[in-house]
Amino acid sequence: MAIDPKKHEMPTQAPEVRAHNFSEVALGYDQETALAEASRCLNCKNRPCVSGCPVNIHIPEFIAKVKEGDFEAAYQIINQTSSLPAVCGRVCPQENQCEKYCTLAKKFEAVGIGRLERFVADWHNAHATEKAQAPESNGHKVAIVGSGPSGLTCAGDLAKKGYKVSVFEALHTAGGVLVYGIPEFRLPKSIVAKEVETLKDLGVDVETNVIIGKTLTIDELFEMGYEAVFIGSGAGLPNFMNIPGESLKGVYSANEFLTRSNLMKAYKEDPKTPIMKGGKVAVVGGGNVAMDAARTALRLGAEKVYIVYRRSMEELPARREEVEHAQEEGIDFRLLHNPVEILGYNNPDDPRDPKNGFVTGIRCVKMELGEPDASGRRRPVAIPGSEFELDVTAVIMAIGTSPNPLIKSTTKGLEVNSRGGIIVNEDGLTSREGVYAGGDAVTGAATVISAMGAGKVAAKAIDDYLSAK
Repeated sequence: MAIDPKKHEMPTQAPEVRAHNFSEVALGYDQETALAEASRCLNCKNRPCVSGCPVNIHIPEFIAKVKEGDFEAAYQIINQTSSLPAVCGRVCPQENQCEKYCTLAKKFEAVGIGRLERFVADWHNAHATEKAQAPESNGHKVAIVGSGPSGLTCAGDLAKKGYKVSVFEALHTAGGVLVYGIPEFRLPKSIVAKEVETLKDLGVDVETNVIIGKTLTIDELFEMGYEAVFIGSGAGLPNFMNIPGESLKGVYSANEFLTRSNLMKAYKEDPKTPIMKGGKVAVVGGGNVAMDAARTALRLGAEKVYIVYRRSMEELPARREEVEHAQEEGIDFRLLHNPVEILGYNNPDDPRDPKNGFVTGIRCVKMELGEPDASGRRRPVAIPGSEFELDVTAVIMAIGTSPNPLIKSTTKGLEVNSRGGIIVNEDGLTSREGVYAGGDAVTGAATVISAMGAGKVAAKAIDDYLSAK
């Protein structure tokens, strides 16, 4: 049978419709489409796709079960190595990971591995009637700091081995960046809640509103009987450009903007934590967070949204799918542009004027690409005399985040690098015995699946460590 050279399209809401609602954009494969897509897999013996997956999902094996129509068996295969399949199927950059190494991609389009993973996970969530069962306890206790993807993965892997696991989350809802950072239209919060409930069924305790470093310290966790600690506290400290005007009203970090919308429901008519809606918005940055912020601003009623990015489309780090969705929705990409000042209204004759201190625009300079920098990307260089202004009423900075220094400042002997990331060895072990770390708290802002991979590595190391005691 001839192989279809192209993967089956993911059905989506129409751009003119979805730009005005927070419902999920991608609608998912139906059973017929999933079977057809699975039939494209060559079931390679050397399994190159698996080497591209940070959590080593048994990809050919689960797809083979999809081909047979045994979707529950496919889910159980994924579940052997991934605690968050419905999440990964939606937000992982498969084009740079598993699908990048797909044998079929040498000649045609790669198999839609992520789309099939999502289909299988959604099928299981819709049809499964039995809850996950907690295994027999092995008598050991482990504390997990943070309920983001690295923490939940570490917790799930250890719980399956019989560890008594407690997850401590600073916010009032479990899920970390999955709930406060990624918008509903990309990752419905009900999906995250379902994954968390599955972990609870395995015996994992989740305690919210506990700030490690303030409510409790790492040392106090050991005093409470925990024999090992995994730090997966993420990178929630936003970066700014340090240009004039960043203190004006209407300037947000993407973290604040998305948290207010995603977690605090600022899109409601009478929110407790409001954000500015409407007007014209400039989002500075080119990653997935920038796309999320821009598309959220549009859905909140902005009449015009710009992406301001200092490199070209080829260097844009966001997933291609997210960029394409943003373009379809009407986001205006101002590439090879860099902000130099945020402009604001100021009436010196009347300091009581309520408009004083608000954003009125952003001054940018045009860029061109020069020689490659340390990252291998061509360095953007300002073009003299090319400055211009964009008329905007809000500016969202989406240029990265750093780990919060709270845990480091309250934990003796915990070494960090110059960027504030916790220093670990190849097993996730920090400079403190029994203390492990992974995800954005170590690397700075990265992908969900890479954080999950770090949680999985640390879980194995913790198991080896405590099994030897």
